[in-house]
Amino acid sequence: MITLLLGWTAGVCQAQNTIGIPDIVNYPRNVYNAGTQNRGIVQDRYGILYFANYQGLLSFDGNYWKTYPLPNKTIVRSVALGKDNRIYAGGQDDFGYFSPDKNGRLAFTSLKNLLSEKNSSFSDIWFIVPYGNDVFFMSREMIFQLNNKTITVYPAASEWRFLGESNRQLVAQDGRNGLLEFRDGLWTPFVKESALPASWVTCLFPFGKDSSFLGTVNTGFFVLANNKITPFRFAHENPFVNERVLTAIAVNKDWLAIGTNLDGIYIVNKKGEIIQNLSRTEGLQNNNILMLFLDRNKNLWMGLDNGIDFVAFNNAIKHIYPEKLNEGLGYTSLIYNKELFVGTSNGLYSLPVDDREDLSFLRGEFRSIPGTKGSTWGLTEINGTLLLGHHDGAFQVSNDRLVPIDTSRAYWTFLPYANVLPSALVLGGDGVGINLLRYTGNHFVQEGNLPGYAASSQFMAIDNNNTVWVAHPYRGVYKIDLNDLAHPKVKLYTEKNGLPSYLKNHLFKVKNHIVIATEKGVYEYNAGRDGFGLSPYFKDFFGERNIRALKEDAAGNIWFIEDNSLGVIDLSGSQPETIYFPELSGRMVADYEHIYPYNKYNVFVGAERGFYHINYEEYKKNHYPIQVRIRSVRAFGKKDSVLFGGYFGEVDDSLGQPAAAVYSISNKWNSVHFEYSSPLYAVHNSISYSYYLKGFDRDWSDWSKKTEKDYTNLPAGTYSFQVRSKSNMGNESAISSYTFTILPPWYQTAWAYAGYVLLLAGLLYLVFFWQRRIFRQQQKKHEEEQARLQYLHQLEMDKSEKEIVKLRNEKLEAEIAHKNTELASAAMHLVQKGELLGNIREELVRMKKGANGDGAGAEEFKKMLRILGDDNKMDKDWEQFAIHFDQVHSDFLKTIKSVYPALSAHELKLCAYLRMNLSSKEIAQLENISVRGVEISRYRLRKKLKIPTETNLFDFLMEVHARPAPS
Repeated sequence: MITLLLGWTAGVCQAQNTIGIPDIVNYPRNVYNAGTQNRGIVQDRYGILYFANYQGLLSFDGNYWKTYPLPNKTIVRSVALGKDNRIYAGGQDDFGYFSPDKNGRLAFTSLKNLLSEKNSSFSDIWFIVPYGNDVFFMSREMIFQLNNKTITVYPAASEWRFLGESNRQLVAQDGRNGLLEFRDGLWTPFVKESALPASWVTCLFPFGKDSSFLGTVNTGFFVLANNKITPFRFAHENPFVNERVLTAIAVNKDWLAIGTNLDGIYIVNKKGEIIQNLSRTEGLQNNNILMLFLDRNKNLWMGLDNGIDFVAFNNAIKHIYPEKLNEGLGYTSLIYNKELFVGTSNGLYSLPVDDREDLSFLRGEFRSIPGTKGSTWGLTEINGTLLLGHHDGAFQVSNDRLVPIDTSRAYWTFLPYANVLPSALVLGGDGVGINLLRYTGNHFVQEGNLPGYAASSQFMAIDNNNTVWVAHPYRGVYKIDLNDLAHPKVKLYTEKNGLPSYLKNHLFKVKNHIVIATEKGVYEYNAGRDGFGLSPYFKDFFGERNIRALKEDAAGNIWFIEDNSLGVIDLSGSQPETIYFPELSGRMVADYEHIYPYNKYNVFVGAERGFYHINYEEYKKNHYPIQVRIRSVRAFGKKDSVLFGGYFGEVDDSLGQPAAAVYSISNKWNSVHFEYSSPLYAVHNSISYSYYLKGFDRDWSDWSKKTEKDYTNLPAGTYSFQVRSKSNMGNESAISSYTFTILPPWYQTAWAYAGYVLLLAGLLYLVFFWQRRIFRQQQKKHEEEQARLQYLHQLEMDKSEKEIVKLRNEKLEAEIAHKNTELASAAMHLVQKGELLGNIREELVRMKKGANGDGAGAEEFKKMLRILGDDNKMDKDWEQFAIHFDQVHSDFLKTIKSVYPALSAHELKLCAYLRMNLSSKEIAQLENISVRGVEISRYRLRKKLKIPTETNLFDFLMEVHARPAPS
């Protein structure tokens, strides 16, 4: 791809750039988190890049940035890879090398201790050049030659300005003596005849078999050959007259890349022709290029004054920006009459084309077609005429001018009605239907709308049966039979007719078949059942995935857009091959996707900003070698611990993990985090990874974009984490692995198991001892058992007796309860009887008073009153009551009488009433006295019994009753 422009003529204006701009990726400071300036750049055998950065050595593997500062925290000015596979770095007043420690983390080793005291003070190390088995370091004051562990110092005659190697020659520049060559331990003049002005040399590299290209800061470029220096001539005016050139490199055997201070980089061929200029206009972060580096995949890296930029110089995909501001959405493109027409959301543009294979290297600026401002939806060539579907109507494009056809509505696309051109009738798909255009006299005339159909016609195709198919974005698919143009038959197909939905249906004609791209695969019309179903042909390729666009190229390959990704089914080989273009994922215009495969060298794709150009033939050749590296392994628990920093040997060694690096991890660190990467920078978005933890996982994981994996709470054991990567072209890397061991917890260690054995032996001995003791005590236990049984028998007997006593007591308690009930009833009867007698007496007294002194009657009343006042019978009742009372209350009255023999019968009766817990009122009724009389009797009883006032009379009587009877 890079050699396509060797035949260019010199008649192209230098001010014009190529229309195809390579993909530029910016890495600002806030992305890599280090210093601003980046000077030296190198790459190891695995593809990892290293930058001399203001804050240390900066590494990048495509996914992860890491910074390794110098011990004195100074700027790193230069970096180089030595033959010993170490990475050498030069800073301020120090130089040395970075080498992995035991855990694979890069650590700096200073070589300054090898210098004598008088040579130990110097300024920045600006250049490092491995030469033979030695490494040379250049400061302004001295050049240091490192050989094994010995350093030889070469002081400058005035000041050292440059150090480089070309064609196996080590060349330095001294401010006074000019260019010098290192031979046999001496610096000798490099050329006898010199046309080199007194200017700083900035670059030196091979320019052929026996010549070298030399660049200076501001006095031009020179070719060194046969001990002579001759100026390098440009084909036209030298663009670097007013520029400061800071770096330059060869990008291939014919092209050079030159970095400037204010105008970005230039690509120049050996003839002195400017091929391309990349600056901020094209997407660089800034124009101050401090260092250029060509990686192993022939892509450019730029160390900038502030940041790092990557240019996919060797990629077959380029940007095309038809407008200076790069703002238009790319809708349509077409090559017509030796002109490339591109339509964007801002208008239509054209550019003349020539016969070169790769049109992205066309030089010039697109010309805006007058009158086309606004959205240009479609370009179609019919009958040798270019038709434009525009937001403002349908137009014919002739000699870069517009000829209006219909400006009453917006137009999407155009279809010839006839299968053989020229077609007298053309169908114009517009925003409200289909318009009929008649072709007469090399121009088109509107004939009116197609009757019976009135809907947007963005996706339209015609089959071999004069049937037009139209897909509507939110109604379904229309079938329009045009065998009778005056009365077309229109039918709408939706999910009821086999489509997965009436929404998001895009219609295309592929392989001479009308197909519908849907969110659930590609569908095709089945005439037998007058409905749609999954296309048998496309089902094997797409299944039921979301397909948004289809386009067949001249070679029969099928280009498609799946979700937001571009791909192609390549049918050129013995077996179909599906190739994706991850570089363009998410960059196309949703719902207005455009693919124009002009030929295998030029495929145009509409983008959110302009267009992309794909040289498909070159793209298939770019089979980049792919490697994967495990970049970091960390164990984590309460804190993180780095187990592996990414290197098993020196930086550029090809060693695998040695047995000594298989570390054992404490069980408390049994959760492990892995980071891995595949340094394929031009297509890093296309890389997929699959991992497998041997000893834990059952199988490899599915392919994914993840570049890290965590395993938590791993059991004790030895594990090997393995990872592999795969590109979008199907290239698969070798497996990278890291082995480690997680130690068991303390209770699963050998010492623990030894303790378990001893403990078990002790337990067995105790069991034996216990069993022997049991055997000796069996007879005694038998006797004890017999005694125990006899004892239990006696307990059972005692228990039975207690049960009998309990039953008796319960019976007695029941009888007592019954007697208490009877006593209560008798007492209540006595109370009621006393109340009745009292009432009768009161009534008789009242009647007596009313008898008015009648003698006979009065006498009779007195007699009755005496009968009612007769206490004998009451005494008999009391005696009977006392007998029953003592039976129920365990001789209460007898006990009280024996303790207090001085108590009268009336006082004993009061004690009995109190024992029954009768109130003073109830006692008054029984005694036929007043309540006051009862209170006086209680007082006299308390005094006679000598009871303190604070003691309850009832409680006292109960306590006396509970005392043992006096003997």
